[in-house]
Amino acid sequence: MVEVWANRAASSEAAIAKRHLRRLWGLPGTQLGVVAWPAARKQTLFGTWHYWWQAHLLDCLVDAQLRDPQPQRLIRIKRQIRGHRIRNNGRWTNDYYDDMAWLALALERSGRLTGVGRPRALDKLADQFLNSWVPEDGGGIPWRKQDQFFNAPANGPAAIFLARHDRLRRAQQMGDWIEDTLIDPETHLVFDGIKAGSLVRAQYTYCQGVVLGLEVELANRTDDAEHALRVHRLVAAVRDHMCTDGVIRGAGGGDGGLFNAILARYLAFVATDLPGTTPEDEQARATARDLVLTSATSAWDYRQTVDGLPLFGAFWDRNAVVPQSVTGDAQFVEGAVSASEVPERDLSVQLSGWMLMEAAHTLDTGQSDGDADQ
Repeated sequence: MVEVWANRAASSEAAIAKRHLRRLWGLPGTQLGVVAWPAARKQTLFGTWHYWWQAHLLDCLVDAQLRDPQPQRLIRIKRQIRGHRIRNNGRWTNDYYDDMAWLALALERSGRLTGVGRPRALDKLADQFLNSWVPEDGGGIPWRKQDQFFNAPANGPAAIFLARHDRLRRAQQMGDWIEDTLIDPETHLVFDGIKAGSLVRAQYTYCQGVVLGLEVELANRTDDAEHALRVHRLVAAVRDHMCTDGVIRGAGGGDGGLFNAILARYLAFVATDLPGTTPEDEQARATARDLVLTSATSAWDYRQTVDGLPLFGAFWDRNAVVPQSVTGDAQFVEGAVSASEVPERDLSVQLSGWMLMEAAHTLDTGQSDGDADQ
């Protein structure tokens, strides 16, 4: 099956390249993902661009380079990084710690695994997370600057990054904060966050994913057996409460379009990188692998094909809908992007399909973030 998943991932990459990748404002040496397809003029001009979606586009390009190293893709990676910084007004940072965490993760992987790095950007982003840690206010780090909402979508990816950026002690503290504050005692899933001392009880797929990623990192980097136990518990909770017939549940389009694939990415990371030889370790790895491959098979089976290339559904267990109009755009409301009228139009949804195919490919090759650069 190795060739099957490699081919599906390559087709998914080609679909994004054809429909979404454009120069930023015509500038040479740049690239970003147009946030919708078909696209209205505002979108092709990057009047909207969605910082954190672009970070996941970079991450997917890194995945593809590990699968099939190509000089041309390295150029695309460089262009994506340059385009991101230019569109962000010449800066790496913004007001949202979760956004910055996703970019930090993608830049760190790019440098470590493809050789296209921005070490000064990583240091600048690390400072953002280290300086925003406020246990005296109930955190955690907040969701955004001047805010009292401390959530898993900010703390999870920021802590994974800090673990990989030699800030292991803080990453451990962040993992312990999530464990002590955000774990549902009934389902063992991760709650969204805590706001002004009150629990925000929503449970999203991507919150589970980032906590799995963090605990696998900590299991590998510390001698504390607690981290593997947390992974065992959370993988089982995801299987029981976040999947339907083994397929990870979707969350529609807009920002939610990325949620299921983020969980898939870190389930694949559990399958390839969780250390240990106990039956519980083996079970967690096997369950994580099965959930990714079942989801990927279903997403592929329910895709549409447009001009010979895949178009994925926002929900991986039902037929994808081909968008026909440039109306009904996603909207940015109170710090989040809502879904387009047809969610499949959103770059986030199509990136998710691609990310899922790359994750499935790693499970057939044994490739992982941990060993791909050895």
